[in-house]
Amino acid sequence: MNNINEMLPFLIPLVIVEFTLFAITLRHILTHKNYKRGSRILWLVVTIVGMNFIGPILYFLLGKEDA
Repeated sequence: MNNINEMLPFLIPLVIVEFTLFAITLRHILTHKNYKRGSRILWLVVTIVGMNFIGPILYFLLGKEDA
């Protein structure tokens, strides 16, 4: 229990960044119609299943179509 209390100052900002990136990714997927690869459903599944940074980062690297 003491170990968790020592790690909280590092975990809280990480969780905030993770959820912010997740929310930005979901918003972008739901408001855009065109993707480089895949479909809206594919990117929603990848983002939700791979929520720990991996899903959103994959979307922005591979799925987001440049304007």
